[in-house]
Amino acid sequence: MQNQPQPTTLATANILRGVVERVTFQSEETGYTVARFLPDSTSAAAAAPANYIPAAVQAQMNINQGGFSSPRFGSSANGNLLTVVGTMVGVVAGEALELTGQWQQHPQHGWQLKVETYRSVLPATEVGLRKYLGSGLIKGIGSKTANRIVDHFGLETLDILENTPDRLIEVPKLGKHKVGLIAKAWLEQKAIKEVMLFLQGQGISTSLAVRIYKEYGDASITIVKNEPYRLAREVWGIGFKTADKIAQALGFALDDPERIKAGTLYVLSEASDSGGHTYLPRPQLATKAAELLGVTPEQVETAISGLVLDGGAQVETLTVDPTDGSKGFVPLVAVTVYQPAVTVAPVANASATVAKRSEVGGYSATSDIGDNPPNSATSSSAFPTPTSVPTAAGMALHENVEVYVGSTPTLSALPGEQAVYLTPFYFAEQGIANHLLRLAHCLPQQDRLITLKETNFATMFEYLSSTKEGLKLADRQEEGVVMALTTPVGVLTGGPGTGKTTSMRALIRVLTLKKKRIVLAAPTGRAAKRLSEATGLEAKTLHRLLQLKPGGKSQYDHRANPIPADIVIVDETSMLDTLLMNNLLKGIATGTHLLLVGDADQLPSVGAGNVLADVIGSAAVPVVKLEQIFRQGAGSAIVTNAHRINQGQMPLMGREITDFFFFGEDDPELAGDLVVDLVAKRIPTKFGFKPEEIQVLSPMHRGKCGVGYLNEKLQEVLNPPNERKGQKQYGGKLFRVGDKVLQLRNNYEKEVFNGDSGMVVALSHENQVVTVKLEDGREVEYDFSELDELTLAYSVSIHKSQGSEYPVCVIPLAMGHYMLLERKLIYTAVTRAKKLVVLVGSKKALAMAVRNGPKHESATMVEEEGGIAFHSNGGDNSFVHRSGRYTGLSVRLLQAKS
Repeated sequence: MQNQPQPTTLATANILRGVVERVTFQSEETGYTVARFLPDSTSAAAAAPANYIPAAVQAQMNINQGGFSSPRFGSSANGNLLTVVGTMVGVVAGEALELTGQWQQHPQHGWQLKVETYRSVLPATEVGLRKYLGSGLIKGIGSKTANRIVDHFGLETLDILENTPDRLIEVPKLGKHKVGLIAKAWLEQKAIKEVMLFLQGQGISTSLAVRIYKEYGDASITIVKNEPYRLAREVWGIGFKTADKIAQALGFALDDPERIKAGTLYVLSEASDSGGHTYLPRPQLATKAAELLGVTPEQVETAISGLVLDGGAQVETLTVDPTDGSKGFVPLVAVTVYQPAVTVAPVANASATVAKRSEVGGYSATSDIGDNPPNSATSSSAFPTPTSVPTAAGMALHENVEVYVGSTPTLSALPGEQAVYLTPFYFAEQGIANHLLRLAHCLPQQDRLITLKETNFATMFEYLSSTKEGLKLADRQEEGVVMALTTPVGVLTGGPGTGKTTSMRALIRVLTLKKKRIVLAAPTGRAAKRLSEATGLEAKTLHRLLQLKPGGKSQYDHRANPIPADIVIVDETSMLDTLLMNNLLKGIATGTHLLLVGDADQLPSVGAGNVLADVIGSAAVPVVKLEQIFRQGAGSAIVTNAHRINQGQMPLMGREITDFFFFGEDDPELAGDLVVDLVAKRIPTKFGFKPEEIQVLSPMHRGKCGVGYLNEKLQEVLNPPNERKGQKQYGGKLFRVGDKVLQLRNNYEKEVFNGDSGMVVALSHENQVVTVKLEDGREVEYDFSELDELTLAYSVSIHKSQGSEYPVCVIPLAMGHYMLLERKLIYTAVTRAKKLVVLVGSKKALAMAVRNGPKHESATMVEEEGGIAFHSNGGDNSFVHRSGRYTGLSVRLLQAKS
């Protein structure tokens, strides 16, 4: 490969003053900017020595009256515009700047000033004011509004905005509300600009600077300087690596205790986010954190102990009872040790520390366990005292506990592998087990459906089959209905087409006749909508049912304010993660029935845990599994092939099959192009489906068959730019009116949640707002600074598609995806389609995915060699779910049940 020609740089520093005419390019992430700049006539900069400039360029030099010397780019209607490049965070057209930098001759783009430093100065002309105010810098002021303001106030405009913004009411067509918005935006942009300039040196993007300011306000710079690792915990979009980069630039040491704690929490968070683990074995955590941080495992061990003592993490020992082989947890014994004498004492205010410090995914860690707080004298918890509130009495329960004498608190435990949890997952797992057993073991006088136990079920099923709905049930379906009516907690599971929906409809029919209060819910908006359509009753997402607020606090509590229902039915339960399941159970009163419905063979939840499989595997509550296939139209192969894939068999394909196709293409780039062609042309032409009815489901985000690349290509073809469509480039993504988009995080203030989808229907640069119409019909506004909450959704990951159904699914498969290719993944993707499935790519990749099933058919906790993102290497006491996830729920249910 030939070397690219390098720029020629002049060593002399130059100072330029002038106005940004236009911004040609600006990276939201790095702030790197290419702009056209008009220097003012009085700009006095040191002239570049002539001998630094090639003779051919010397002839083009323009020496202006103020002694300013620069390469000339030719005359134009705009005067002598110059190109300036460098990191200039948030610079906008119309902004007056003073720049310091060096001239360099780029081999392709000619002479440029490479900016080293810059500062903003206020524009001094009416032309500059109009361009500055109309640039979109200030929310609520577009070019027309800017012109009206400058027409009215002239050169006093900035003084009015700064000191007497109420006078803006004098401007024609500016109402009181608009004036208030502009005044607020003016003050905010000044403060944000200050934060941006400080963070520029730390390599922080404009968008993240805005988020930091919104989180901390005037305290932003102080917090960033003194507590940079707080950003990773508290600001959406800033992870540990970004916070660490800031901290290192500010001079924090590699072995700073706060850095090691933050890095350890990051490893645990990554384990939950990317691998679905609720805990990691302590040796594995220490090794991974040490590798990440460049410190020793011993230093990480100290950090883990510190995290336990301040409530950020919890540690338990995994044990096996030698008498019966049963597995269980024993909490870590925490002791406070002082020299010279050893005393054992509780940690002061430990529960308060947990409440303040422990939050994951927007969910609070506290008050999640049961009727009584941990360590309460009246607690009926089946679990040992949590480690955050250790007691001296606890020491007497265990023999051979080592205590190391020192000047700081130390931790010790029984022999056996220790599990390290982020505190919210620790409490949530305990909470789920306690709440399930609380519900399952309600007293007869508490049971809200107790009278239905006297029902003549044979007569009831005869009646259901005779109604106009014709709800004739098979034996196993009848068992599921009876279970739901007569036992307080139950699970109804089965694959596609096995009659889960019909069973729910029959159950709801009976409950309606008996005038019982029914609450229907599902994890996502799409799943809730499908449940409503199938049953004829309103179904809510769990987030809306529980009315979760920032911090994940539900409005419902089973003791004081339970969900008003006699039975709660939750569909698509395989999507329920540990934290959401705990929030649901907390709100259900003892005596209210709970029916969990779902397909345990689908992918586990995006969030941490494997709740449905763990509940089934523990045998803590009754389970009815439906296996007979009912939903199968003539000539349809979707359901049949889904079951074949689930059984490890290749799907059937051939000329006689009209709704399941495979297009072979081993080259990933060609396969990606084929996907685009199928969505945009072939499928609409052949089958009559509109492109918006077709969903691309990809196993991964990267590569030519990945979500990112396919979204860019599909956007180009399905929603090309035109003058009538507003668009906004943000964080490497382009959003345009008409785009399909997907929400990436829970936003409790907007009541929009991870996985909600919609379409961009409006975009205003003046108001810096994008409007999205969600599938439920609501329109939600996003500030430009909030656009990292959205992503394009022409193609989505298979995980993100859970709970959804689409008329057509196109599924690319490439060997580059081999790390993620597994049976559950393809099974989940195929079961999303109602009318047509099209697989595209490598047949070898398809065969690998179908063959790559679970090593263990038991759904209880077992040891495996590998996980999705982390793998077990901890010995005989490592408990890893068959999904490859470290979860403790199944063990806790078994332990509590016994």
